[in-house]
Amino acid sequence: MTTPVVYERRGAGTPLVLLHGIGHHWRAWLPVLDRLAEAHDVIAVDLPGFGGSPVPAGGPPRDMAKAVDGVAAFLADLGLDRPHVAGNSLGGAMALELANAGLVASATALSPAGFCTPGELRWAVGALTAHRWGTRIPQPVMRTMFRYGALRTLCFGMICAHPAHLTPEMALSDALALRNGQAFRAVARAGRSYAYRGTPTVPVTVAWGTRDRILPYRQAARARAALPGARHVDLPGCGHVPMGDNPDLVAAVILETTGAHSPSRPVPGDAAGGQRSA
Repeated sequence: MTTPVVYERRGAGTPLVLLHGIGHHWRAWLPVLDRLAEAHDVIAVDLPGFGGSPVPAGGPPRDMAKAVDGVAAFLADLGLDRPHVAGNSLGGAMALELANAGLVASATALSPAGFCTPGELRWAVGALTAHRWGTRIPQPVMRTMFRYGALRTLCFGMICAHPAHLTPEMALSDALALRNGQAFRAVARAGRSYAYRGTPTVPVTVAWGTRDRILPYRQAARARAALPGARHVDLPGCGHVPMGDNPDLVAAVILETTGAHSPSRPVPGDAAGGQRSA
């Protein structure tokens, strides 16, 4: 592909590609990155127009199909033949679309887009846009604010169930990624008509934070109905970006999907505890 894509690569083994949500960056995966790299060659991507990746020469993708084509071209550029993939929010929807196209070996989707009502989608985009406006204060002021746990909770409580887990450095990095995401408006606009309608034949897990306030947990029921052949997992006490809320659980869910780990005992969210469903 002609547009460079920034990514972080760690570990060895079968490839696992990680896709973040709208307005985020590859560092969203830092809480689980090294855990996953113990079993896989992990490639965490800055999607085009977000993080350090520039907007493509022809502009941001105008629909999900174009966005998926861009990721598929990136996989081809790296010589990755049907890697595993995991994604959050927008990245979760892209993971499911890649699975539907048969381009990946498995897909884990964390609170994926594509199962909203129109009203829920307006809420999600509006909430994230409001957060983005909030990042327009001067960077030195944000740096000072994020030293205080109460202010981190105020700023990130809609996105994370446990904002206290964010360090001041992580909070600032995430805020700047949201502010500087050049493709945010175009991708948000393109997503207004998106709904997932695929029928993947590879292993798929859909996992949802029970305290998700951006794409609320009730959407998990629609995902179960739309994807009856997938594994569906609750992430108790997790918000919209669950990687930082419960890294151990999220890493376990991903590694179970890729086949790198088999659950040896019930963990929070396991079927044995009544929180997972197949």
